[in-house]
Amino acid sequence: QVQLVESGGGLVQAGGSLRLSCAASGRTASNYAMGWFRQAPGKGREFVAAISRSGLSTSYADSAKGRFTISRDNAKYTVFLQMNSLEPEDTAVYVCAADPSRQVGGRSANEYAYWGQGTQVTVSS
Repeated sequence: QVQLVESGGGLVQAGGSLRLSCAASGRTASNYAMGWFRQAPGKGREFVAAISRSGLSTSYADSAKGRFTISRDNAKYTVFLQMNSLEPEDTAVYVCAADPSRQVGGRSANEYAYWGQGTQVTVSS
């Protein structure tokens, strides 16, 4: 089992940037494909980005393409989400997730076995 702890959220003005981190416990954490999801008030969980075990393959939601970058440091068991050009519509709780069964992270929340508690991102206009 792996535990995930997110950090880096906060309040930022529109157009600003934040870098989220997801620290994974356990020596096998680098064997997991990872993803970031978000959930805004009154809305369902939405896929944001995913990264393969090696870090060589990534995928993004259309809303994140060109603005967000997912990356990982397997030596530190950490996954990052660099978010630039933030918009008020990006306001949500951002949650990282781990998938131990696939090489590349998928876009469906059902594919992920482990979840963090989330970090709040608030973008003011």
